[in-house]
Amino acid sequence: MANKVYTDQLPGRTLVVEGTEFLFFSGTSYLGIPVNEAFRNCVLEGMARYGTNYSSSRNSNLQLRVFEEAEEYLATYTGAEAAFTMSSGYLAGQALVQTLQGNGHFIYAPNTHPALWRSTADEVTGDYDAWVAPMLQQVKSVKESHIILVCNSLDPLKARNHGFSWLSALPTDKQITLIVDDSHGFGVTGEDGDGVFAQLNARLQPNLRLVVASSMGKALGIPAGVVLGDKSLVDRLRHSHYFGGASPAIPAYLYAFLKCESVFKEAREKLFANIAYFLEHLERPEQFSYFERYPVFGVREHRLAAYLQEHGVIISSFRYPTPADDPITRVILSSAHQQEDIQRLTALINEFA
Repeated sequence: MANKVYTDQLPGRTLVVEGTEFLFFSGTSYLGIPVNEAFRNCVLEGMARYGTNYSSSRNSNLQLRVFEEAEEYLATYTGAEAAFTMSSGYLAGQALVQTLQGNGHFIYAPNTHPALWRSTADEVTGDYDAWVAPMLQQVKSVKESHIILVCNSLDPLKARNHGFSWLSALPTDKQITLIVDDSHGFGVTGEDGDGVFAQLNARLQPNLRLVVASSMGKALGIPAGVVLGDKSLVDRLRHSHYFGGASPAIPAYLYAFLKCESVFKEAREKLFANIAYFLEHLERPEQFSYFERYPVFGVREHRLAAYLQEHGVIISSFRYPTPADDPITRVILSSAHQQEDIQRLTALINEFA
């Protein structure tokens, strides 16, 4: 595992540490949006129009149209009936699960993010695949008529795409709400980066209700969170104290989000090209865990992180979720990387191997 480094600079494709420049293959800014010049200019346009923040409630008698415009766009973009935004993915997740608290029997998949916990008692560890069979049995055996399943769309730590083949095995005699955290997929996976909602929605039985909660702060670089679902649920969220009592997303960023559709599209194409280039230049791609067109590559040999850092390349390597756990080591590509960056990275990996 590599040593910790400290910096006062926002990392992009590179990072300067104590005067030394490193290539940076870490973080969750998959589309490189925080260092994208076109996006930054749109944020500045938004700030010129809306200021740096909107210090008011969404229930105020003054309504900014940009909130509804962004939510209508998100619903159309993903194929959801309605969308609900908040200032962070964590807050959006909390608004969702706390609003549904007491409405059914919750069942959590392993490693679900704390944003979707009702309390720390909801933490579940273990293997996702091993969880599926007991979960199906539990859904059939519990007495409650409404089951609320909570899981991730993928595992960004182990670079695994979660299969949802088990949807067809769920019982049809109970009402089931499926809550999926798509924070690490939204903006990258799906059709034009629209994430998992449309894919899962097309496979639902009539007794299943789909809700997707996501941070917009990873691939899309927007400090906001979103909940996608049916209109009746979104209306309930709008009537919650979370909606009226919390500050909303920063309007300037939602403005930039609406203006930058072509920027996100170009960044996705660049990211997919970088992924293909990386795989083409690896002598042993099987040493990584990964799935198609996703920029995270799980590393089995943790010594690689220290080796790369010695040679001017920083990748993701830290113990998770606590300092007592085993390290998680990954190579993470972004749209900001250039071909020569990837050439240098793969050359070092091939030498190490």
